[in-house]
Amino acid sequence: MPMLQIGRTEIPYELRRSATASERRITVTPGHVEVLALSIDDEEAVAGFLDRKRQWLFNTVREMERITANRHAVPRFLTGSKIPYRGRKMPLTVRRTDAERATVNYRSGFIVDLPHWAGLDADRLVASELKLWLRQRARRDVNEIAENYGRRFSLAPRSIRVGDFANGWGSCGEESNILINWELIFAPRRIQEYVVVHELAHIRERSHGERFWRLLGGMMPGYEAARDWLSQNESSLSSEFLDLGHPISARKRRK
Repeated sequence: MPMLQIGRTEIPYELRRSATASERRITVTPGHVEVLALSIDDEEAVAGFLDRKRQWLFNTVREMERITANRHAVPRFLTGSKIPYRGRKMPLTVRRTDAERATVNYRSGFIVDLPHWAGLDADRLVASELKLWLRQRARRDVNEIAENYGRRFSLAPRSIRVGDFANGWGSCGEESNILINWELIFAPRRIQEYVVVHELAHIRERSHGERFWRLLGGMMPGYEAARDWLSQNESSLSSEFLDLGHPISARKRRK
């Protein structure tokens, strides 16, 4: 493995070349440094790039070591943390890069790449980026479910909005405007599906009478299991763990 000498410190790194990358990149994770070079780069080009980044790399590696050593002392959004997603606790990997902005990817777990300027507020930045990603994914899921069931059962909402709710998981107004709580992204997909279909059914049947439940059963056979799961687990579906500095409180919602 190649080694970069910075003063008396030796930093081993993995060199990877890419034919599709548009720029060089350094990624730092606990105990590992990856240098992404262009396929056309020769040794001199790589050495020059590393020389320009040496101070940033030195500081970032030291900061990663400090955070890792103290991770038991303060709850943080670090590599190895677990993030609730669709009914499961998925692993988080936090990486330091020399990029200008933070990015979130999902590949059997969450990967957050922090920009070079992230400092003491890195925890809040990770939490903010995760929350934004999860809200966007919830919006995409809800629209897909509504489009699928709406087409199959000829139910066309006037609008669909995914956002925050103080109480409840969803609603359907008199003008068929549907609102869905984005925090359903923490529940299994089937639960999210149940809430969306429940609100679609209200376009045709406004009350919770016998005809409504018969309609819902025809649209989503076996919905009772999802309804019962939500009733039993709804207090655990909260995004407050992403709001650093605020205590987590159990909130009861009904649907």
